[in-house]
This record gives sequence, C-alpha cells and structure tokens, in this order.
Amino acid sequence: MDHHAYRHALAVHLAGAELPFAPAEFAARLARVRAAMGRAGLEALLLTDPADIFYLTGYHTFEVSVHTALVVSADRRVLQVPSIETGPAVVTAEVDEILGYRWEGIEEVIAPLAETLSPFRRIGLDAFGAGLRFGVIRELQARLGAERFSDDGGALLDAIRLVKTPAELGCLRESARITAAGLAAAEAVIAPGVTDNEVAAEGARAMLAAGGEFMSLQPIVTSGRRISVIHVNHKRTVIEAGDPVFLEFGSAFQRYTAPMMRTAVAGRAPPEMQAVRDLCRTLFETLTAEMRPGNTFDATARAAEAVLAPHAERLFFSGVFGYAVGAQFPPSWVEGTGYIARGQPREFAEDMVFHLPLCLRLPGQWGVGLSDTVRVTFRGAVPITDNDWRLAEAFG
Repeated sequence: MDHHAYRHALAVHLAGAELPFAPAEFAARLARVRAAMGRAGLEALLLTDPADIFYLTGYHTFEVSVHTALVVSADRRVLQVPSIETGPAVVTAEVDEILGYRWEGIEEVIAPLAETLSPFRRIGLDAFGAGLRFGVIRELQARLGAERFSDDGGALLDAIRLVKTPAELGCLRESARITAAGLAAAEAVIAPGVTDNEVAAEGARAMLAAGGEFMSLQPIVTSGRRISVIHVNHKRTVIEAGDPVFLEFGSAFQRYTAPMMRTAVAGRAPPEMQAVRDLCRTLFETLTAEMRPGNTFDATARAAEAVLAPHAERLFFSGVFGYAVGAQFPPSWVEGTGYIARGQPREFAEDMVFHLPLCLRLPGQWGVGLSDTVRVTFRGAVPITDNDWRLAEAFG
C-alpha cells in the first residue's frame, strides 16, 4: 500500500478524528485571514511555518523538519505533506485537498505546488518564516515568475494570530495549569547533592502526567554560576548548598504553551538575591500596567528600561521584556508574532498574550528569573499563570 492508498483508507475511519478545535473555530479564523487577504490584494497565501499551518487547519505532528506547505485562497485550503505525514494530515487537519509526496523525494514538491499556485497573480508568503526552503521558492519563482510573490503574507497572519480567541485562551489556561504542576514537582526535589537533570526530569514527568503533550521546548534548569549564562540547560550539574536554581517550564496543550520562570535556592536566599527578585517584580508591575490597548510595545519597553536603568551596567538582561505566545512547535514556544522591545511600534490589543521573561543575570556569578504569561485587557495585563513571585527556599 503506497501513501496515497494509505491516506484514503485511513480517511474512511479516522478523518478529522484529532481535530484540535471545532470546525467553527477554524472557519472564523479563515474568514479573518481571507478578509485581510482581500484588503491586501492577495489572491493566495503560501504558508510553510508549522504554527501558521496549524492555526488555519489544525494540522500537527512532532516531525516538523520536513517540507510542508499550505496554500490558502478565497475558496480552498490545499495542504502538501510528505508521505510519512499523511496520517497526521488525515486525522488532525481540516482542508479541501491533501497533496502527498515521497518523503525522500523533495524535488517532487515543485510541480504539484506550482500547479496549485498557477491560477493566482499575487501570492503572499512569509519570507522570514520557518520552513520556507530556498530551493522550493527559487523553483516556484522560476516557473511562475518572481513578480507574483509578495513578502507581506507573514505580517498579515501575525497581526491576526496575535489576538487570541476564547478557544485559544482556554488552551493557554490549561497549559498554565500543567506548567504549574511541573514547576511545583521540580521545586520539591531541589536540595544540595541533587543534579539539575534530576530536577528537570521530575518537572517533565509531572507535566506529562498532568496531560501535557510533546513540548515545544524542554524544561530549562540551571544552577549557581550557570544561571548567569543565557540559554544553557541542565547538564548533570550537582546543586550545591546555597545555590540558586533557575527553572523555566512550558507545557503544551493542543500545541499552546503558557511558560513560567521561577527561581529557588538550595538554602536561604541572601539579601542580594532578594533585591534582584524585588527588581524583577517591579519590572513586572511596570510592564503589566503599561500593557493596555492603544499603548505601543516600544513605549512599554521604554517604561521598563527606565526601571532597569540604574542596574543596567551590573546586570545582564536580554532586551526583550515580553514575547507573544500561543500555538507553537519545536524548537521553541516563542510565537514570533510580537515582541515587547525598543523600536517595536505595534499597539497592544485586548486578548494578546505574552510571556514576560524577566531574568536578570550577574555575569559569572548567578541570576534570578521570574515570569508570568499574561493576557492584555483594557485595565492592563493580567496573569494566566500563577507565579507567587517569591524565591522558594529549599532546605532538603
């Protein structure tokens, strides 16, 4: 049985069996996107980012390294997947047509994709999106003409995905519940002599047991001096007495992730660490007060920068006070649709959701990280996660 026969046989029994939302949810999303396409003068969208494809069809798989494409027009959604992904396409996606190609034959994607796109004179794509392979777009432009393709498809979809629907907010709240369970379980095993791997393992076990799916980013656990190095992870390091232990977890529920950071201490937290904790909390309160519809991402970041300024020479901060979260796939839970940082002119709107990753690092010594995932309201941002904003003290 080849992959075409497999797809048709599977569809008889399981078509749409694992669709993550009701068809009406996807219909509403599609209507918003098609209206935006009309305003932009686009006849079709060519999407290759797994999260964009999920947003408009429900299609999901843990194998996101292979070429997958979605063509959205005024009346059709055509999904192109490799042979090994025809099963997930049948059971998780709502589309009008599935185009399969041999997994090992990437060159086979060009002809059917070009044929699907050939009726359209103006095609939007996300030139900076994940999954858009140079070889694929080069061949499509050679066959159809480069002038047909426009780079504004990504911005069009980002503006829509930034504002979450009630169904999406429900998934983020469930992710927050599972994330909290993982953090509580991980903190409970922190003690001198325990390794960072053991802490991460307990957190991952708890999140999976609580109903989490495969994660977009695995649990992050570092301790002591290693916290001062951004984006390293657990590596068989033994926690010493008095060490701070940094944890950043994010469970996935229907691919939606609400991350949270916490910091515990294997002993008593010294006044210097408590002072940095206080600074993180002040930054959080400043940000959430500013995150109201009509305020810009840039202005909100500048308000937080003013709080951080007296400490900026001593403490390292990434420069991004928040990033949008929603549905995502490995290797990251960052949605990529919006960042609270200097120079970002977009305005907040109600029901945007951001993770505020407030980790301050003293290079070569230690760091403190605390965060919540928050939803924008007309009164400011309110937490979806339930951080208590304390340095947990673990005495073993």
